Amino acid sequence: MNSYEILGVAEDANREQIKQAYHSRAKQFHPDLFTDPVEQAEAQQRMVELNLAYEKAVRQASKAKKHQVFYKVPLEQALATARRLLEQDQLESALLHLSRAEEKDADWYALQGEILMAFKEYDTAHRSFREAVRREPENMTYRSLALDAAVQVKRHQQLPMRVKDSVQALFGGGRRRR
Repeated sequence: MNSYEILGVAEDANREQIKQAYHSRAKQFHPDLFTDPVEQAEAQQRMVELNLAYEKAVRQASKAKKHQVFYKVPLEQALATARRLLEQDQLESALLHLSRAEEKDADWYALQGEILMAFKEYDTAHRSFREAVRREPENMTYRSLALDAAVQVKRHQQLPMRVKDSVQALFGGGRRRR
């Protein structure tokens, strides 16, 4: 029997389903439930098998989750979803959806820069805006955004702003990531 059969779950079960099945089986086969020494020994053996099966199934479920591939989406769909999430101040989700784009263009880099500015990651945002400008040198909006990010980079390199940023980070006064 494989570990999933021992636990009584499907092979595509997630960690939570595996955990629930384990606890359910452990309640059935726990050696303390039996008074007869022979039955206790059999229950002990079942618990050993159950524990090994649980560990193996959780390991396999973790590997499967790590190897999940996020499906790529068309660029326009990724941009639209990321913009909507940015407007809703869901910054991490916006970056995640943006990263699912099949390709990257100047708009992609500009939107990434906007999200990073909201995270107060000015240096990285500046690099994103610079890439947008590199791809579309005539776009004045991208140039303006790159300049704004460069100003913030300079501003936050000065001692008073570094102290302020450090204090905000220490006491949680900065923007919280969601």
